[in-house]
Amino acid sequence: MHDTTIILIEVGALLFGMSLLGRLASRIGISPIPFYLVAGLVFGSGGLLPLDASQEFFEVGSEIGVILLLALLGLEYSADELLQGLRRSRIAGLLDFALNALPGAAFALLLGWGPVGAVALGGICWVTSSGVVAKLLRDLGRVGNRETPVILSVLVIEDLAMAFYLPILSALVVGVSLAQGAVTVAIAVGVVVLILFLALRFGHIVSRLFTPDLAEPLVLGVLGLTMLVAGLAEEVNVSAAVGAFLVGIALSGRVAHSAQEVLSPLRDLFAAVFFVFFGLATDATKLPSMLVPGILLALLTMATKVATGYIAARRAGIGIPGRWRAGFALTVRGEFSIVIAGLVSGAAAPQLAPLAAVYVLTTIITGTILARVPDTRRFKALVRRRAAAAASRG
Repeated sequence: MHDTTIILIEVGALLFGMSLLGRLASRIGISPIPFYLVAGLVFGSGGLLPLDASQEFFEVGSEIGVILLLALLGLEYSADELLQGLRRSRIAGLLDFALNALPGAAFALLLGWGPVGAVALGGICWVTSSGVVAKLLRDLGRVGNRETPVILSVLVIEDLAMAFYLPILSALVVGVSLAQGAVTVAIAVGVVVLILFLALRFGHIVSRLFTPDLAEPLVLGVLGLTMLVAGLAEEVNVSAAVGAFLVGIALSGRVAHSAQEVLSPLRDLFAAVFFVFFGLATDATKLPSMLVPGILLALLTMATKVATGYIAARRAGIGIPGRWRAGFALTVRGEFSIVIAGLVSGAAAPQLAPLAAVYVLTTIITGTILARVPDTRRFKALVRRRAAAAASRG
């Protein structure tokens, strides 16, 4: 058969299977993300039935999925809300780094991976998956919750920090001079500042480029601008997610509202493709060797992420249930962790890629389940009992 025919068959069969898995997840009452990941592992490299022809399609689709998830999340918030959230969460950002990056770096040193491996594993454990969190917030109906701006502030701080981190890590891996590394970092940071300035200062002008009354031009225009900015950001080692999120922040009023409505179906499609591709790109045969270290590290740094979110929400004046929701929502790692592992794998730490795969899979599967815990009756009853006990002691 022709290559195009094979791609259509593979993509069609997998999308249809994902639909059935989504219905099963809905009936059980959990997020479909773990099902999508397992499906990717089954049909990926080292799986039971590898889908080779459609790999490139899913890779491109996964990039679009992350971009759309973050862009539509950005549409929910104004530029002022973003700045206020970043100012309030400065301490939380530092705490996030200390509680999560440092344990990862120490773990790498214990495994004997040296300074480059330590910097890499520290980043893998530090940065939360913006794509997974965005989908979780939407699936659980928490986009309008009081703790959500706190979660987003932590995510944006991490993604902005990647503008410094990724060029530095790349320079360490390649072994370039200090001057060359400094130039790369300066370019990346300059692009982030420029995009942020344009989004905050001229967002109202950007919104005038689109009309909220014509769906087709609106879809093409907003999607095109978002992908353009995300691609330019990626070109200079800045997160594409940051660029997409800031485009969403720049749009406002009826344009933002209409863009959410017309782009939501596309977001749902490509977000699902993103999670399947992660499984497809993971070689299942290499996972067993790093199973125990990966799970142990995941459990340790999931606990530190819960502490990060809880403390950040408490500082923002959020109630106890919202603090726990923030903590559990931040436990998942994903796209950035895999990118970091890809930069270093085969250089200073060849075992880093399978460890990162086990680590990310553990946090995503466990984290998507834990995210629902604060909404359960038993958890709410436990919080009420503890609050009553604290009040009686006081």
